[in-house]
Amino acid sequence: MIPFSVLDLSPIRQGSHAGEALRSTLDLARHVERWGYQRFWLAEHHNMTGIASAATAVVIGHVAQGTSRIRVGAGGIMLPNHSPLVIAEQFGTLESLHPGRIDLGLGRAPGTDGRTALALRRSHADTSDTFPQDVAELQAYFQEPTSQQAVRAVPGMGLKVPLWLLGSSLFSAQLAAAMGLPFAFASHFAPQQMMRALHLYRTQFRPSEVLQKPYAMLGVNVFTADTEAQAQRLFTSLLQAFINLRRGRPGQLPPPVDSMDGLITEYELAEVESMLACSFVGAPEQVREGLRAFIAETQPDELMVTSQIFDHAARLRSYELLSQVHSQLGA
Repeated sequence: MIPFSVLDLSPIRQGSHAGEALRSTLDLARHVERWGYQRFWLAEHHNMTGIASAATAVVIGHVAQGTSRIRVGAGGIMLPNHSPLVIAEQFGTLESLHPGRIDLGLGRAPGTDGRTALALRRSHADTSDTFPQDVAELQAYFQEPTSQQAVRAVPGMGLKVPLWLLGSSLFSAQLAAAMGLPFAFASHFAPQQMMRALHLYRTQFRPSEVLQKPYAMLGVNVFTADTEAQAQRLFTSLLQAFINLRRGRPGQLPPPVDSMDGLITEYELAEVESMLACSFVGAPEQVREGLRAFIAETQPDELMVTSQIFDHAARLRSYELLSQVHSQLGA
């Protein structure tokens, strides 16, 4: 069976704070490590009151220090917000502290709004256009330095930290294929171009020093509980969060509700359902059959699972049940 991994946004629940969110992130990582998940990734978002992983490299270090085997990484670092040298030094440091366990996924979006992007970059320049060059520069910092190389990443040089390209459109699929890098598609919130992106990546892939054949990871939302009704109720937290985001009012993760009636219009529901089409919600047997069909259709090399569940105990239970589903699919 293909590996299952975890993407955690370190969600800050309504009425809570970042400290609790970060402690819950580490607790989740320790549990999923025991349950056999392959990776634990965190994402860079800024000016989001419901996400505690803005200082992504710091949180990765926190999680890696508190676990022992699971790979820990970024899903991803928004490279236009940073100089490649800074990221090389940060992830070179992480790799030095936790050898063989660090992944570096890269995105070309800012992960925030325009004003916050300006506050991060201190420039009005849109550096997403230089993303391919920045990826190549970052990749070079992780190689063995040449005798004529004036600028070196210390730590970083020679460590060959694995790079992934992330995307929700066709651009990163084509770039990952051209550079011979593994590719992760954000189908958990933007599935519309998933099949086209996979086709482009697989058909245009050029073998490289780091990867001989395409390796595609797909993001999915999974909400599973002992009963379908319980799982559907847990899912309403994500529905509310997406509605708030679409209305321009992002905030902390809301608690689940018994019914969405009166909270969402018919148009909004259709829009959100389209965005969350790669979601698997229900009792374990329902999730198992849904994932079986999805894997058969898309043929991913790995699944990255995210579960924005309000109650931490329920979130742990969802991942525990999913680990059992993974074993059943493998059998």
